[in-house]
Amino acid sequence: MSLTPELAVIHEEIKQVVKIYRLDCFEVVFELIDAKQINEIAAYGGFPTRYPHWKWGMAYEQLSKTYEWGYSKIYEMVINTDPCYAYLMRANNLVDQKTVMAHVYAHCDFFKNNFYFSRTNRKMLDQMANHATVVRRLIDKLGVEEVESFIDICLSVENLIDVHQHDFPYRRGYSDFKSEELKKVDVPRLKSKPYMDKYINPAEFLEDQKKKVIEQKLESKKIPAKPERDILKFIIDYANLDDWKKDVLNIIRDESYYFAPQTQTKIMNEGWASYWHSKIMTQKIAKDMEIIDYADAYSSVMATSPGQINPYKIGVELFKHIEDRWNKGKFGLEYINCDDYAKKRDWNTETGLGREKIFEVRSFYNDVNFIDEFLDEEFAHQQKLYEYAQDPKTGNVVIVSKDYQKVKKRLLEQLTNGGNPIIEVVDGNYKNRSQLLLVHKYLGVEIKLDYAHQVLINLEKLWTRPISLETTINGKKIIINCENGKISEEVMGKSA
Repeated sequence: MSLTPELAVIHEEIKQVVKIYRLDCFEVVFELIDAKQINEIAAYGGFPTRYPHWKWGMAYEQLSKTYEWGYSKIYEMVINTDPCYAYLMRANNLVDQKTVMAHVYAHCDFFKNNFYFSRTNRKMLDQMANHATVVRRLIDKLGVEEVESFIDICLSVENLIDVHQHDFPYRRGYSDFKSEELKKVDVPRLKSKPYMDKYINPAEFLEDQKKKVIEQKLESKKIPAKPERDILKFIIDYANLDDWKKDVLNIIRDESYYFAPQTQTKIMNEGWASYWHSKIMTQKIAKDMEIIDYADAYSSVMATSPGQINPYKIGVELFKHIEDRWNKGKFGLEYINCDDYAKKRDWNTETGLGREKIFEVRSFYNDVNFIDEFLDEEFAHQQKLYEYAQDPKTGNVVIVSKDYQKVKKRLLEQLTNGGNPIIEVVDGNYKNRSQLLLVHKYLGVEIKLDYAHQVLINLEKLWTRPISLETTINGKKIIINCENGKISEEVMGKSA
């Protein structure tokens, strides 16, 4: 449903304010929908159409119940596309609608200008519809149970991609490599008289000989040549799967890459949107009588408790902190090397570079380097980012450490690779039996063994050969093997 006349006027006002603040957005299209519709779209991950699968229904039931029982409410939803589509819930009051519109425009600016979104498919609405059509045709042909069961397997490993591979649609696969190698191979021709050559060396014979040479070359090479983090791509290229299964796995991989930048930038994206909707509402759009209602809603969104991270809160406060530092000149070697706490606290060279700096950060950072570079000791103390624990005597939550580096380290561990362990394919022919060897890049956090076992079982179904995973548990390197759905472990090369 299109916007009401009143909301259409507000939309135009906000659009003009956005230009004043130099936010650079795609065209934004708002649709007004009811709670049932917004829960349906939210269950589909923000899209009106997805491939058929039971998990969407489960997500819808959960969202509907939490809304009906008053535990949660979806204020806004925006999709990273061009044009950028956003949904407003009809039941929201006017102050909420204004806030949401401003919030959406800031999200759109982030989608358009942040590097980590630069290679995503801006026509994903159409792509999702295409995926749905493909899966429905497969269901008509093969049956719901077979297709849905295979999608279950694919979804269990959908995070095994390389989130830093931003040019993923254009990566060269195994089949492309073979095609290029075929062009380079010159197969010796059998000796013959010129007039007999086409009979002695027919085109079919030469092509067949080329393929044999290429296969011998490939067998002699280590595959992959270097560790490969995009495990889904590796399986698509090398596994002995039916074509329809490769199509489904490609769909899951395609959608995983689309959503990956949102996982990488959740704190920044929400912080940026909250920063700008606050500016737009308090300085330009909200009327005097609306400020209290706006502040009340804003405070509830920013609420946090000791020991927990609110991405809206930490994101917006860190952007404000960066702006304040660069406005006061709190950067550079002179500031960094200053050991006088009082002098650093009162430092102000009035450089006025804050706004320019936060736009730069918006463009080139993700959550990991955003937190790593700008969450300093001053910010940690301002936001009370300490280590908390429950006092066994009183039952109260108390501060146990004010070492901000510990809090920062734990937060970075949660954010690195979207909180998922980093797994790479290192050998597609382990033990010379087409066994797949994976390696977990151990960074101090152990994998969850029960999860790992189930993932290996499902990977074996995709690879159709045994799977092994090298990891570190209790300080020792172990290899977890999966063969015929059964799990075994080796420690330092010996049976555990």
